Amino acid sequence: MGFKTGDFPPVDLDTFLDKPLFERTKALALHWVEYGFGSPKMIPTTYVVKLVVLYVLVGTTLITWTSGVGPVWDVAGWWNEPIVYQKLVLWTVLLEAIGVAGSWGPIAGKFKPMTGGILFWARPGTIRLRPWKAVPGTDGDTRTVLDVVLYLGLLASLLTAVVLPGVPSASLSAVLPDNTSGLVAPWLMVAPIVLLILCGLRDKTIFLASRGEQYLPAMVFFGVLPFVDMIVAAKLLICAVWIGAGVSKFGRHFTNVIPPMVSNSPCVPSKWVKRAHYRDFPRDIRPSKLATFMAHVGGTTVEIITPLVLLFSINHWLTLAGVVLMVVFHLFITSTFPLAVPLEWNILFGYLAVFLFLGFPNGDGFGVTDMSSPALTLVIVAALVFFPVLGNLRPDLVSFLPSMRQYAGNWASALWTFAPGAEEKLNSIAHRPTRNQVDQLQAMGYPAAVAEVTMQQTIAWRSMHSQGRGLFSVLSARLDDLDSRTVREAEFTCNSLIGFNFGDGHLHDAHMISAVQRRVGFAPGELVVCWVESQAIHAKVQHYQLIAAALGVVERGYWNVADAVNEQPWLPNGPIPLTVTWRAPQRSAADEDAAGAPAV
Repeated sequence: MGFKTGDFPPVDLDTFLDKPLFERTKALALHWVEYGFGSPKMIPTTYVVKLVVLYVLVGTTLITWTSGVGPVWDVAGWWNEPIVYQKLVLWTVLLEAIGVAGSWGPIAGKFKPMTGGILFWARPGTIRLRPWKAVPGTDGDTRTVLDVVLYLGLLASLLTAVVLPGVPSASLSAVLPDNTSGLVAPWLMVAPIVLLILCGLRDKTIFLASRGEQYLPAMVFFGVLPFVDMIVAAKLLICAVWIGAGVSKFGRHFTNVIPPMVSNSPCVPSKWVKRAHYRDFPRDIRPSKLATFMAHVGGTTVEIITPLVLLFSINHWLTLAGVVLMVVFHLFITSTFPLAVPLEWNILFGYLAVFLFLGFPNGDGFGVTDMSSPALTLVIVAALVFFPVLGNLRPDLVSFLPSMRQYAGNWASALWTFAPGAEEKLNSIAHRPTRNQVDQLQAMGYPAAVAEVTMQQTIAWRSMHSQGRGLFSVLSARLDDLDSRTVREAEFTCNSLIGFNFGDGHLHDAHMISAVQRRVGFAPGELVVCWVESQAIHAKVQHYQLIAAALGVVERGYWNVADAVNEQPWLPNGPIPLTVTWRAPQRSAADEDAAGAPAV
């Protein structure tokens, strides 16, 4: 791999695209084992430059300059300043809400332009996804001028809170009498809290992109709690995020995440190390024992036990060891450049571990028992665990982000399939500031065949995860013409339609497909989607839907997760067993054939 030259799959471009789908999937999955996406080093370098310049240098310079805590290069003088902590959180929310932090750039499927976010959300007429139909005033799926005003108001309120100087705080002075920088004015939190909620009720995409499930509680703490309570609540919040993520990695899914993630890391150049995460490359590319160890010792165990140690330890050296472990944990994730590229989030959480647990140790009056009221502690804990508990029990009701299941492998997911030529119809959607990714790549100079193979690498990546085998099984069992169809990873298609993707299939479910259908008008059979919900923590199955854009949901069913994880990505033994629980009422044979669903 060179700086500008990537490791493209070694395929014959004249014949490869004519081969059966699973033969192509196998070739690309095996290539992924050793090269990942095969991106040139220029791509991760671009992310590093963005992270260092925009997030770290611009962010910390702006924050320290407006907070009166000394020059930016004097890190020792400001790293444990409470106002710096507050503003770094707000700066991160601002960048996420604009769309230049997570889910940005070519690794996230944004090629030209490399930003989604603001290009969609500040533009009337684009697709809007409301979270709950029952909320009055949120009807429709089209962004209005009101939506744009609310969104731009959110950005302005966040920027205002970042740039205004701190104000004195009696609760801060009582603990740190020598502090002169103060805290962000509590009243400055009112506007971003209200606007983020309003934006989220109108369009869940903006709320999720802003990482509202994690930063909204922090902003509430900034606005209403006295200083000691704010610090302790922040510790409870970050531990809830860590522990929730650790719990979500129970089960069979997460082990399948580690091998393709390591394979795609530019910081793991050794093919031997990458192959070691698979059982018997190239014959068997299910996860190896090493991958299992990395997943459930380096991942699950670290994310559950270490936060508990940090939350209750009063021993400096034990706390220091826990902080170092969590910082290394987040740096490792950053080094792998996961496809949602939440790099700013990981850097922030590394800093938060240092600030909260070393800057304000439990033994110095900042422990859980030091909160002003036990009742307040219980209320905060209950609020923090409500959505993770509900989301694990009923994943259909809660996005995987408020469920704290980030990058656990247990995702709602989908594959979109188009009849020949039908994908081009997406480019007719009005007000859309992008085109399909395959067209974006060609606009950058990629030959058509190269662009197509590049996009098919993403479905090979999906096949290497547990739910991918189930999705491909449904499509294989229900579509006789699958080999001739264009198959797309829904995450990438989604971000070209709404400006954001983050592994959350709730952003491209039947409601999204319906919104697309109203704008495009696909004929029966032109767009057929297989969509699957996350696995509930107490269940052994995943529930899928087969959706024909022109007809709606035509089939529901489930598969056993054990069957999915035990199969190879290219399904050499055919589709895994499927159990159908519902099919649409009898239609004409022509409609059934066009929908891609069997007649019943």
